[in-house]
Amino acid sequence: MAIMGPKEKKSGHKKKKISKAERLKQLQEEEEKKRLKEEEEARLKREKEEQEKLEKQRIENEKWHQLEEKDLQRRTEELAELNLLEGCFLEAEKLKRDTRSLAHLIEKLKLILMETPPFDLQEQNVIQYQGSILQLQELLHLKFNKATEILLRQASTLADLDSGNMEKVIQDENVTLYVWANLKKNPRYKSIKFAGTQIGFEIPKILATSDIALRLLHTHYDHVSPLKLVRTEQENNFLMTETVTDEGTKTTEVKTTEVTTIEVKTIEESVSQEDQEECKPQESGSLINSEDEIKVEDQDVTEAQRTSDKKDSEAEKGELEMRLLSESISAAQLYLIENTTEKPFIYEDNEVDLCQFTTLGGVYHLDILELPPQYKPVKGWMIVQILQEGLQKFTYPPETMEDFDTENAFPPIEVTLKVHENVIFFEDPKVVRWDAEGKHWRTDGISNVSYDAEARLISFSLETFGPLTLIQDSHVNMPFLSWELKPLEINNVLLIVTTLFTEIQIQIKENLCMLISIKIKDKEHVSNLEGKWMSPISFIFALKEAGLNIFPSGHSHFYVVTNNKNPSVEMRAYRQMALLSSAFAFGWSKWNIVCNTTKVIFKAREQPTEELIENPKWVLLMFSGDRAQRLKMDENSDSYSEALKEGTEFHSTLYHMLKDVASREAMEKINNSNCLFIDSVCHMLLSIRFLSYS
Repeated sequence: MAIMGPKEKKSGHKKKKISKAERLKQLQEEEEKKRLKEEEEARLKREKEEQEKLEKQRIENEKWHQLEEKDLQRRTEELAELNLLEGCFLEAEKLKRDTRSLAHLIEKLKLILMETPPFDLQEQNVIQYQGSILQLQELLHLKFNKATEILLRQASTLADLDSGNMEKVIQDENVTLYVWANLKKNPRYKSIKFAGTQIGFEIPKILATSDIALRLLHTHYDHVSPLKLVRTEQENNFLMTETVTDEGTKTTEVKTTEVTTIEVKTIEESVSQEDQEECKPQESGSLINSEDEIKVEDQDVTEAQRTSDKKDSEAEKGELEMRLLSESISAAQLYLIENTTEKPFIYEDNEVDLCQFTTLGGVYHLDILELPPQYKPVKGWMIVQILQEGLQKFTYPPETMEDFDTENAFPPIEVTLKVHENVIFFEDPKVVRWDAEGKHWRTDGISNVSYDAEARLISFSLETFGPLTLIQDSHVNMPFLSWELKPLEINNVLLIVTTLFTEIQIQIKENLCMLISIKIKDKEHVSNLEGKWMSPISFIFALKEAGLNIFPSGHSHFYVVTNNKNPSVEMRAYRQMALLSSAFAFGWSKWNIVCNTTKVIFKAREQPTEELIENPKWVLLMFSGDRAQRLKMDENSDSYSEALKEGTEFHSTLYHMLKDVASREAMEKINNSNCLFIDSVCHMLLSIRFLSYS
């Protein structure tokens, strides 16, 4: 029996079953390999791109360096050529200056009318200058209208992408132009505000759906107010009053220019006639009798006598001319502090009294214009229809409104304007409109006025478009609370005027004036006038235009409670203060309002020097035009008294009154003062009139 071993297993093709965990692991390994492969490929790609980028940068850098080297090689030649080309800017600047001078020339002519003394300016010159001003104003507006028309023709090419309408702001130092063109005529688009500003309009539906343009032309100067007011004060400078004779001759008014001209002309004619008669040659062919023969010696004596008489006549003529000129200057100075007896004009209802109010910040010309035909592209060309009648205004509201409900169809237009930054308003400004027919400013047709002083924005409702301006009471800073004139050095003084709203410090040096500082409510206010030296007349104009009017006119006593002093006394006081101003300080006294109109009282003291005490006491002076005296009382006295200070005397002049107590250094300053400086100080004192308006 055979023995059998263990049964062998049969081999087969059936694989071992893989578990789920093992399968998941395999998938993860495969994904990891794939990820690593992709990362490697991405790395290689980045490296390749970086190499390509570096190579590209290297090539670009190489080219850049080559260009820089080339530029250096030709720089000198190109700069020389550029310098020649930039000469066009110089030519353009000349043309722009001509344009600017066209606008400034109006102001220059006004200055001539005001600056020139009446005895040097004839009436025909006044008429000529005023005519030139009017012509220049018309020319300026023609240019503005033409520029606006050209701009509006291309409005469609300048349209805003968001609104579809055009708006444009153009500005220089004298003019700002705002233009809006209604291209889309969207009835819902009624609020207009120029980009970057708060300036704008709220227009009614009828305008929002019309082919119109709105133009706001802000001229930073007033060229609309009547020219007759520019000359009002100077016209009366021609007048002087003759004295009443012992026989009781009636007082009459004559022109100083006529007096000077007539008298000088009479002298010239008489001298000329004498010369002609004496030098007339003897007629040819005439016979001289033996009885009429003249000896040579007698001829010599006669010729010498003639020469002597001629010299005497010329000297007499020169003396008379100087005397008449001096009288003319005094008459002109006297007029500056004389009050008119009646108002110069009769004003209608709603008409602005330009003797009481001042226009400030320029003129805002508001116009609704008909939109002209627009440029159209045709086969590569831009074609536009040019209307022969030019720029036309859109009448709002219409002249004939029988079929309209005017209250609803043509409501007032809401306007918001920016007050010029260089103008100071101490009270809320008033808005007025120009009446072209009556040639004056009016207050009607404007309502709902509101003023944001901090933002310097003024809003109001306007019934009809046209020129507008802002006004302020001319006498808002009058009467003055106090004043002081004190020397800084020879030919250099500081003038301080304190009003209810402000303190103004003015420096007068040689023949120029400068604004030092302005304080409003005890806070410094920065003005564009600070640090600018100007002639006295130009300086006065500049302060007035900035809203800093401290210069009363001959009509101011109608609007301000004043302490009117005798004009002759006041004038003489200012002239002598000016003579002494290099060494002596003068100031306000509360007693000036107590004394009668034939006397003035003010404080005086010598300007401290190293030899003097720091704070010398003020002395109180009273002056009546022909007598100066030092008073016993002072500012702290309980009652008014004209008693003379013990140990002092009367003097005929302030100069001699103070000369008695002046130091040697003070008198040296006074005697060495420049004549132009003295005249400038005197003119400023005459213009401000402390003694009557404090």
